[in-house]
Amino acid sequence: MTIKIGNAPCSWGIEFPSDPAYPAWTSVLDQCAGAGYKGIELGPIGYMPEDPAVLAPALAERDLEIIGGVVFRAFHDPDMWDDVLDASVRTCKALSAHGAKHLVLIDSISPRRAPTAGRASEAEQMDKAEWTAYRDRIQTIAKIGTEEYGLTTSIHAHAAGFMDFEPELDRLLSEVDESILKICFDTGHHSYAGFDPVAFMKRNVDRISYMHFKDINPSVKADVVANRTDFYTACGQGIFCNLGQGDVDFKAVRQCLLDAGFEGWCTVEQDCDPSMPGTPLEDARANREYLQSIGF
Repeated sequence: MTIKIGNAPCSWGIEFPSDPAYPAWTSVLDQCAGAGYKGIELGPIGYMPEDPAVLAPALAERDLEIIGGVVFRAFHDPDMWDDVLDASVRTCKALSAHGAKHLVLIDSISPRRAPTAGRASEAEQMDKAEWTAYRDRIQTIAKIGTEEYGLTTSIHAHAAGFMDFEPELDRLLSEVDESILKICFDTGHHSYAGFDPVAFMKRNVDRISYMHFKDINPSVKADVVANRTDFYTACGQGIFCNLGQGDVDFKAVRQCLLDAGFEGWCTVEQDCDPSMPGTPLEDARANREYLQSIGF
């Protein structure tokens, strides 16, 4: 089994292309490499330079490579289609320029779903027509990534969007061909949604092309679900703890990947509020050390 461990800009609080509070992209690269990682995700398109002549030398200087990139956009909103398409094509071009493999699609947070993150039985559902259009938008981008750019495109469930809970993920996977859409499986979001990450992996490991390693503090999860806390506030409360300190069984995750002969990248994603105690660099180091301690 050849598994490589990477990290992502969201572990430094980077969720959008720009914010005055964000660290410089060069600082994130420095810290990622300094914490012992050999790969990093692109982050939201526009955060890192889109000109490969600028980014490639910076990566080489730090012995890093781009693993993949995330399109975190409102797939659920037909009025945002131009934005989804623009971000997707730009991300595909950037990934291709660096020889990266993974295009990850995430439906962004919806005000209609934010209050019921972690509460599957209460969450509003799309009607048939809305779901069909939503599915088709995801399928269109999956085809672009896979057929036009030669990328491995995957869907990633995310708290507070319309692709959050396991039944929604199962439904999409049954309706979009596996040849164009794989799974980027996020252990933490699956737990946040109220489902068993390892059980899902065992059922679907053959379709998982990429992993996001994230852990969940069970006491914070119980509190934010009970209080209908929005996603970003939950991040600020520390719902995503360091790996090995939450309710995700990473030893069982490792065994599942081992049994399946999984090869490729597994990326640490510890969505955080940089204003919290500690630093992203300390967390990145601790997460790398934990994964090494259990055989990754």
